[in-house]
Amino acid sequence: MNLNEYAKYDALGLAELVSRRHVSPKELAETAVRAIEAINPAINAIVETYPDRIESLDEKILGDGPFRGVPFLMKDVFGHEAGRKIEFGSRLCKDMIVQTDTHYCQLLRASGVNILGRSAAPEYSMSGTTEGALYGNTSTPWKRGYSAGGSTGGGMAAVVAGIVPIAHGSDIAGSIRVPASFCGGVGLKPSRGRISFGPILDENGFGLAQNFVQTKTVRDCAAMLDCLAVPQPGDPFIIPKPAESYATLSRKKPPRLRIGWSTKALMNIETDKEVAQVVERIAKALAQMGHEVSEDSPEFDPSVMRTMADVWFFGFDLRLEGYSKRNGRPIGPETLEPVVFMIYEYARQMKPVQFLNAMAALNTARRRLGHYFTKYDVWLSPTTARVAEPWGKYNLGRTDVTMDTLSETIFQPVFQFTLPHNITGTPAISLPLAMHSSGLPIGVQLGTTPSAEHVIFQLAAALEEAMPWKDRLPPLHVSSVRGR
Repeated sequence: MNLNEYAKYDALGLAELVSRRHVSPKELAETAVRAIEAINPAINAIVETYPDRIESLDEKILGDGPFRGVPFLMKDVFGHEAGRKIEFGSRLCKDMIVQTDTHYCQLLRASGVNILGRSAAPEYSMSGTTEGALYGNTSTPWKRGYSAGGSTGGGMAAVVAGIVPIAHGSDIAGSIRVPASFCGGVGLKPSRGRISFGPILDENGFGLAQNFVQTKTVRDCAAMLDCLAVPQPGDPFIIPKPAESYATLSRKKPPRLRIGWSTKALMNIETDKEVAQVVERIAKALAQMGHEVSEDSPEFDPSVMRTMADVWFFGFDLRLEGYSKRNGRPIGPETLEPVVFMIYEYARQMKPVQFLNAMAALNTARRRLGHYFTKYDVWLSPTTARVAEPWGKYNLGRTDVTMDTLSETIFQPVFQFTLPHNITGTPAISLPLAMHSSGLPIGVQLGTTPSAEHVIFQLAAALEEAMPWKDRLPPLHVSSVRGR
């Protein structure tokens, strides 16, 4: 199989070739390695590959799920496959080994994917761009030197560049959806509690975060949610699922929906004119499909973004001190990026009352945002207010950032439209529905009510059919490499 042929398929497409014995899982793994060799030097999305899952792969270890044999990348963050490295993109954790499989990883293996390496992430996934001192910067496949987004920039860049068709993602403020927007892929953040964080954690980020995947197609996204949305023993809560599978429901026409749309700045970051025009155009298209569409913005207090620091970083100092003790490295500028070291020092001084007040502020914000979904079934918005920007704007290596300016310089410009769904715990998906005049993709976000992923799958599938992106390939793609 040559790289051009390999990169044309989504994950289910490759799995079908395996099931029909047109190609073997080992052949797919070896093809993925050739893809890495061909294009990773240009995008820097992969930080490690696993030889035992490639040239010495024992195909008997692969699960029998719908993705059997499909090459897959694990993000360098909580995903946890016992015996593998996990470094969190940090020099403090270099060469650290995972001790225990997560339920997420066990379910991934059961789905049949072949986890053959790690993708890049910023230090402790604390940025909306994948740039770092340990492994360097990851580029969107659309323009070298421009951000792939974060924190799952490595995974999404690898998917869009044709290295793998599906990869691990995690999202505490937009870390699946922002890279999907900047790179031009599909990124879903599932509902709070949809996918287990066990067994070590009950939740991550006090309920703000979810593990899932980055994909090329809506159908891959839906089918993988069927594989991963399986409650595990001891989970703190279990949320409703539809009677039919997500894969089945995603193929059905959506009912007539009440859709609210907005491009209004929620955190004082004005939406790029072309991005706003695309959202308005999508709103009109949805109205033509028969949906009830209204321009309306949810209520959101921008000051909530500042209080997020007291949620995200409460206890962060203890976490890093644990890593320091385990790895025998001191905490300091030699092991942490400047912004992260500043946050560590801030966390050391935090009082419990700050965390409690911040959680109360999040509760207020969640209630106000939740009211939006009493009027609408779906909220349509940009995924990001701007398209990808050059490296250096939102990274953790900046030395001019203080705790007072952290939100407005690092977080608000990228997470303005994504964070509200982490606060409410509602599912939201980013779709690559248009291109900017700069040659960069524009992500459009669909969010819906709690536990209703099937609603946005149906709407997303309808838009994928009406405005297909399958044949839209970036300049930094395996098919552009001669002789491959």
